[in-house]
Amino acid sequence: MATKYLDLMFTDAVCRAQTQYYGHAGKIADAPERDPLGQAEAEFIATRDSFYVGSISENGWPYIQHRGGPPGFLRVVNETTLAFADYKGNRQLLTTGNVSVNDRVALFLMDYKNHERLKILGHARVEDARAHPELIRQITESKMRSSVERLVFIDVVSFDWNCPKYITPRYSAEEVEELVGPLRGRIAELEAQLHTVKS
Repeated sequence: MATKYLDLMFTDAVCRAQTQYYGHAGKIADAPERDPLGQAEAEFIATRDSFYVGSISENGWPYIQHRGGPPGFLRVVNETTLAFADYKGNRQLLTTGNVSVNDRVALFLMDYKNHERLKILGHARVEDARAHPELIRQITESKMRSSVERLVFIDVVSFDWNCPKYITPRYSAEEVEELVGPLRGRIAELEAQLHTVKS
């Protein structure tokens, strides 16, 4: 278990709530300065085609943004660094503005099919893509490069895997096609056989 995550999350207020509802509070001892990502986390991240990122505005309101792309668009640069390309969008730049004054972010990565979720805490910085053409080539697919406006780097502090309970299975169109494609083929084959028998 990545103990730094719980060390950061178990604030005094959280511990009071735990005590109120469960009679005791979680205690974290000897948490490291950070928890580096391991192989399981890197492999999970590499297969995600979306995630949610939470940031805090100057007036204290949380903001959650969805980010999507081809599987692996959120890149594991090393065990403590993630990066992704930020593309042209609605021009609001809420997350970009938020992290310029408070760089703390929380990422939420879901795998609905396999009932898994990974939470990541870190510090984000946003770089103008025009200043880093070599990085764009490293972390984006060629067909998307002309749409990149910013590069986002996340210095990972810790992570936590959530309990799989209550995750409703959902499937992408590609995953559904992977499952039903062979069935369609078999149906076509049987229909052809039936047509031959009727003839």
